[in-house]
Amino acid sequence: KTVGLFRNGWVNPQFGFDQGFEKYYKPLGGYQDVRTKRLRPNAQQVGTDESMVADAIEFLRIHGKTSRWFLYVHLMDVHEYTYDKESAQFGTAVPDIYDNSILREDWVISTLYDYLAKQGLLEKTLIVLASDHGEAFGERGYEGHARELFPETTETPVIISFPFALSKPIVLDRRTTNMDIWPTVLELMGLPIQADDLDGRSHRQEIIALARGSAPTPSEPGADAEKPSVAFLDENWGVPGSERMAAVSIVEDDFRYVSGKGWNGQPYERLLSMEDGQRQDVLASNPEVAKRLREQARDLVAQKPVHESDAIELDEMQLDQLRALGYQLP
Repeated sequence: KTVGLFRNGWVNPQFGFDQGFEKYYKPLGGYQDVRTKRLRPNAQQVGTDESMVADAIEFLRIHGKTSRWFLYVHLMDVHEYTYDKESAQFGTAVPDIYDNSILREDWVISTLYDYLAKQGLLEKTLIVLASDHGEAFGERGYEGHARELFPETTETPVIISFPFALSKPIVLDRRTTNMDIWPTVLELMGLPIQADDLDGRSHRQEIIALARGSAPTPSEPGADAEKPSVAFLDENWGVPGSERMAAVSIVEDDFRYVSGKGWNGQPYERLLSMEDGQRQDVLASNPEVAKRLREQARDLVAQKPVHESDAIELDEMQLDQLRALGYQLP
């Protein structure tokens, strides 16, 4: 059984995200506690992630013990800075409200964990927590996300919860990408990876080595050197029909190169070093590294899309979901 639940317009089935799911839908909003608040009141998101978890639990009640299943739950409350009186424990500044929202989401997710535990399903379920982006709080003059490619928005943790206890947590600090998640999960479950050319790669072998107390060895032959990690963003993504304004980030070895145009439309580029936690711009002191990564970035921007795009029809509710995410739609 394969079921996907979502509240984010980006992953609407009209964009093809329902492929492979028997059911893929947005749960009804249901009752929302009047004490629940959002920092983004114009987000127009109906309901909260509590309705998502309720639908997930209903699916597990029916199919949890009688079928093999895959359940995808796309949570949204942290994105909207959703919090309530009980979770408002960190203050009233924007970063504090974000922490309040994370705390509340922890409690919401724990409801699902508790149900899995009570039904004896935790001991046979692999759980993966991942995110599509982080959040900036003015570290470099930017706030939020989806407008620049600095580490505060592009680096996120991936947490894998195994169906058994480990003597101590496993921490893989080798650079990974979200594209690595599905081949890793499939190999951990002993399932074949049915693809000849993968953008991501499995980290099963490294995870097993760390669990045994050994040094992690890359799962792929010849993969000792970390591959460059690339992020691309059209800074005009929310204005359909506008000219593309490319932002690029390339992480290679001990450096991150970032280029874009930013809010004022003026080009900028930065070179960050892993040695100081990617804090200061070291472009002037590393001209050769900057030149090499700058050329890579220009080559990436010049590439033509591999896939052709199709025109699709969206109804008013779907358009509202995209407006809530920042699209400037009539």
